[in-house]
Amino acid sequence: MARIAVIGAGMGAMAAAARLAVAGHRVTVYERSATYGGAVGRFERDGFAYDTGPGLLHLPAVYRDLFVKTGRKPLEECVRMTQVDPASRHVFPDGTVVSLPNASRGGVVAALDAALGAGAGERWGDFLGRARDAWDRSRRPLLEEPLREDWQVLGRDPYPAIRQRRLLRGPRSAGTVAEVGAWELGDSRLAALFDGYALSYGLDPRHTPAGAALLPYMEQTFGSWYVRGGMRALAHAVYERCLERRVEFVFHADVVRIVEKDGRAAGVELAPGPSDGAATVVDADHVVAGTAPAALVGDELWRDDDVRPRGGGAGVGTPSVPGRFTVLLALRGGRPDGTAHRTVIHSPGRGDEAGAVFSGRTAERPTVTVLRPDDPTTRPDDGHEAVTVTATVAPHGPVDWTDAGLRERYADVLVEVAGAAVPELRERLRWREIRTPADTAARTGARGGSVPAPSLAGADGRLLRPANSTRLPGLYLVGGEAHPGGGLAHAGMSGALVAGLIVEGADFRGSR
Repeated sequence: MARIAVIGAGMGAMAAAARLAVAGHRVTVYERSATYGGAVGRFERDGFAYDTGPGLLHLPAVYRDLFVKTGRKPLEECVRMTQVDPASRHVFPDGTVVSLPNASRGGVVAALDAALGAGAGERWGDFLGRARDAWDRSRRPLLEEPLREDWQVLGRDPYPAIRQRRLLRGPRSAGTVAEVGAWELGDSRLAALFDGYALSYGLDPRHTPAGAALLPYMEQTFGSWYVRGGMRALAHAVYERCLERRVEFVFHADVVRIVEKDGRAAGVELAPGPSDGAATVVDADHVVAGTAPAALVGDELWRDDDVRPRGGGAGVGTPSVPGRFTVLLALRGGRPDGTAHRTVIHSPGRGDEAGAVFSGRTAERPTVTVLRPDDPTTRPDDGHEAVTVTATVAPHGPVDWTDAGLRERYADVLVEVAGAAVPELRERLRWREIRTPADTAARTGARGGSVPAPSLAGADGRLLRPANSTRLPGLYLVGGEAHPGGGLAHAGMSGALVAGLIVEGADFRGSR
């Protein structure tokens, strides 16, 4: 039985802790804040409740597997999950509106044909077919296996783009999200749909490889799920599973150093407490870091040819990964029957929006996502409604999101846009609460409040995340800043990978 110290109580860290504990190890989680869940937070006021992180779950099989492997009760006995149908409603700048059914490729094709015109659905369906090929080519090395030493093979884009003859340039294939939209989808609204998927994950459509087709493919194939009580209820269920497996949690425990001995990680040093005034060193056989560990060790963690952290959230350089600007709305009046859970209102200037977000400015008219869950736990009674409005924005630093005037002005922009999804929004408004990347940074410690994107193949490996094992023996990385990147499902995958590496060692070849 090994002693394992886990830094941070995010979803990936807790997933690893539960799996390691059930394998017989003694696991202690050290969390600097007062609670678990990392970015999966909850805000409550006057009987209203809101997720302050992700609002929907994709690839629920990741958490089903976690619960099957760590206890008797399956996931569905620990939380109440429902498929969101329609999966999303989209409002385009020309006024076109389309609702896409959940996990039904044929239904999506039919809905797009009906709303956008004959042939639009077929083009999207053909695109998803190529996305499936990219999924089949990259799924295991990208998501289910430890990052390979020859990770450069993932630098090639797995998306089988159509070879096309471009005017004056000869045959070419779409290499980015934006080029797929322009060259293959053939409709500005379909292009906006694909752009919107990339942007919602914090990826620049102008430069993100076409392999990002995996993102709409995963959602439209495996579905979108809501957890009653919000994603915080999922975090609570994972925390409870950890406790059942006798994982120990120490809150208000700030790890300031990873202890090294005989050339390997040998424990953690905790900051002095408010009463004792002395640092505490805790011995461990393995250390699992759910936070960026570069500042906690004395040696370089990566070799020259390793995948290295990106700027945002990695503690290195200027943040470049976007964050989220969120407005929580408390509304008078009940949620009408037939209301879509999620509505995406697309920006009229897609290129302008991406140019602003990824150069450290505020977009004049962003793409806005409106979440309206049909969940009694989110509101004081049926005569009120809790609504969450979100946009992808530049991180804190390039934009000063502590500026009170800017926060209020940008909240006004999002609320005005959201009026396309929520009639009489301003008349119904009781109060609003604003959350910016500066708030995310303060709550989670993520540099600039950046939200890490999932790893993607292509782009010469620039969108990969560092391997779960490091140059320092005994130190492992888990969560959004490690392979296979950000997002609820990917965090759960990283937990499975780290547990496998510790339990099975060098023989571990990935999840099955």
